[in-house]
Amino acid sequence: MERGRAPPPWRGPWILCLLPVLAGGQPLAAGEAAYEEWRATGVRGRAVELSCGPAAAAPPAVVFWSFTPQGEGLPRAVAVGSGREVAMAPGTGMLGRVTLRNGTLELRELRVAAQGRFLCQGLFPERGRLRVGYAAVLLRVLVPVSKPFVRPTAAAAAEGAEVALTCSVREGTEPLSFSWQHQEPRGGPSVTPAGLGGSRAQLQLTPANRSHTGWYICTVHNEVNNHTSDPVYLDIVYGPDEPAIRVEPFSPEQGGFSAGEREDVVLSCLAPSNPPSRYVWLHNGSQVHVGQTFVIAAIARAQAGTYTCLAENSHLQTRTQATIVLTVYYPPAGSPSCSAQAAKDQRDVALRCRWLGGFPLARLRWVGPQEEEEEEEEGLMGTSFSMATRIQSGAATRNGSSFSCLASHPALPLGAACGTTLWVPSGSPTCEAAATKGDEYVMLRCRWEGGTPLVTLRWRDSVGRTLGDPAPSIAVLVLSTDGSLGGREFVCVAAHPLRAAAAECRLRLEVPELEAESEVAVLEGGEAQLACRHRGSSARLGAAVAWYDPKEREVTPGLAKYRLERGEAWVNLTVRDAEWPGDSGIYRCTATNAVGTASLPVRLRVDRYPAPPNVTISKLRYTRARTEVRLEWRTQGAGNLTGFVVQRRQTKKPLREPPSPWETAAGDIEPHSRDRRLGGLDPAVLYAFRVLAVNHRTAGHPSEVQTPAEPPFEAYPAVTGAAVAGMLVATAASLLAVHCIARHRETLPRLHDLLFRTAGPGAQEPVGTAEDAAAAAGGEEEAAPAQGEPSVPGTAAGAEAAPAQGEPSVPGTAAEPLSAAPGTTDEPPVNVTITVTATP
Repeated sequence: MERGRAPPPWRGPWILCLLPVLAGGQPLAAGEAAYEEWRATGVRGRAVELSCGPAAAAPPAVVFWSFTPQGEGLPRAVAVGSGREVAMAPGTGMLGRVTLRNGTLELRELRVAAQGRFLCQGLFPERGRLRVGYAAVLLRVLVPVSKPFVRPTAAAAAEGAEVALTCSVREGTEPLSFSWQHQEPRGGPSVTPAGLGGSRAQLQLTPANRSHTGWYICTVHNEVNNHTSDPVYLDIVYGPDEPAIRVEPFSPEQGGFSAGEREDVVLSCLAPSNPPSRYVWLHNGSQVHVGQTFVIAAIARAQAGTYTCLAENSHLQTRTQATIVLTVYYPPAGSPSCSAQAAKDQRDVALRCRWLGGFPLARLRWVGPQEEEEEEEEGLMGTSFSMATRIQSGAATRNGSSFSCLASHPALPLGAACGTTLWVPSGSPTCEAAATKGDEYVMLRCRWEGGTPLVTLRWRDSVGRTLGDPAPSIAVLVLSTDGSLGGREFVCVAAHPLRAAAAECRLRLEVPELEAESEVAVLEGGEAQLACRHRGSSARLGAAVAWYDPKEREVTPGLAKYRLERGEAWVNLTVRDAEWPGDSGIYRCTATNAVGTASLPVRLRVDRYPAPPNVTISKLRYTRARTEVRLEWRTQGAGNLTGFVVQRRQTKKPLREPPSPWETAAGDIEPHSRDRRLGGLDPAVLYAFRVLAVNHRTAGHPSEVQTPAEPPFEAYPAVTGAAVAGMLVATAASLLAVHCIARHRETLPRLHDLLFRTAGPGAQEPVGTAEDAAAAAGGEEEAAPAQGEPSVPGTAAGAEAAPAQGEPSVPGTAAEPLSAAPGTTDEPPVNVTITVTATP
């Protein structure tokens, strides 16, 4: 039993106690009870809701649902509920998935067993009391139509038999309606069979014919849905009908068809049948092909005769046949050919037409430009069979006239034709000469192509003798090079029937003629180009051109010094990096053919660049380390220059040893530079330098040779700086000492008195000499300097003590006074004079 949420404690016990009463089908007692009844429809598998009372009314406080199946009298408890508390009776699953909400009974996944009477008994709150209400719902459950299927009485039936197709469904609520659709075997729109009972479950085809072949589809409808069956194919077997033979190309004759030999003939047979007919072809009673179409490629005369098409239906075991007669005609092979040849010593033209073979023989005739193309009596205008010839006078024929040969044959409805146009080629003959390999022979060629008939050419010498045989279009004459051909003239004569006068061309065999400049000038270092070309009739003999240098050596490709460039009639020689005077001289251009050799000299002049200006060294001095020199120079005079070169060598060499060669210290110096710093020198070696101005490859006169000067002495600035620094240090030390003594008067009373006490009348004179210092020292108690300590210049003794052994003297500085011995600080002060000496 299914339950919802737990009800309040006071409702549960008495509501559940009512379920046995409901299960017994006993109505609740009530004084005033309302009763309603209506009908509802549901679909199997779907959902339906059954309300207890009007939809606008308030839900009952307590509701009891019972169900009485159709055809039975005993009700069955379904559900009871109060508010959110719901209880389901056992066995409600046969009705579907049952739920109760707010007094409404909902049946999901409805089943057919739910068809019957549902009774609702409810307690409805009304004006502070509970009213009893009853509602009866008559539920009808509809079943959707299942997918139908079609069963024919036979999958294949002979034409004229009775055939029926039945459409069935497994389930579905009646009434059911049926509709049929028919589709042709090869597709197309579906149509409803007219007049065949297409609205019933059974479709009658009485009698069946070939138009009934195809796909059949049944659609079933009820008030719930509709469903369509899968297509079912119905095959109506028939035939074969009487065959119909078609011939291509279509050439009907009395009693049959005709075709030309070597023509492709296609025989097609069609006999409607189901299943399709099997076709067999018979030629003169013998089987020659199996299939609906029989192709006779390039039919021959032996293939003429009767052709029978036999159609057979293998299912019905029936046969039909049809026969035709095919006649083969054959014309001569190919097509007629026309030609024109000169006749009667180039005065007339013979027109010939040929077309041999065939049956019957082809009929030929020539037609001129002014003649009608109508067929005339046999024997006139050159009419004949297979061959026809016509002689046409050349003088009476205009240039460009056309003649036609007409051919007729029974196998050719349109006949055949060939033609020719008599014409003279434009222009005139051309002559040329060529030598064979090795110049053993000279071949003269005369050419004048075109024209009908072809032009006849022949060679003659200068005196009119015929050389060789006449030839059409091209005439070739081969001569031996025996040294006698130079300067000889040959004539080619051209003749044509339509030309009154003969045309000719002349050819003279000559030694090659050369053209070149007599002299070529170039500056050294540049490239000199020597051009040589040959012209005239010798070019036709393929002359070989070569260059020779001033030493009569042939210039060949691949040399680094020379470059050869060849054309059809020229050869250029380029001399690279011309040198003076080695490349100057006479170069020779030679041309050789089968007739002879020609030579032409060309002078090459290589000029030097003008000399650059002279150079003078203005400054050459060592640096302090003597590993570099500073060099400056200037130019004198006018002249172009492209740079400078500095050279050096050692100056001191042992006797009888030649001076060392000059070596380049700096090259490729810009022309605007006038100084250079040169390094890499050995301080122990004395060098000599010179400067040269260069104009391309021409060097000017070298400058005078100079050796570097020593660097200037630079010690004075250092000594002066040291003296000034010493004076500044001594002055600062003196000021610090005076300031210290003035501030410590009590500690240094004697020094203070010496510096700041005024001398009285009895004061001593200052000591001026060493002797005076020694005499004065005898009357005073002063300690001498200890050994090893420096003396203090400027003391009261007035003498300079020598420094102790092992201690350096410090010139220009004032030594500090010696400190007093312990316990002598109360002695009277001593006058001390401090003298500061600066040593420059």
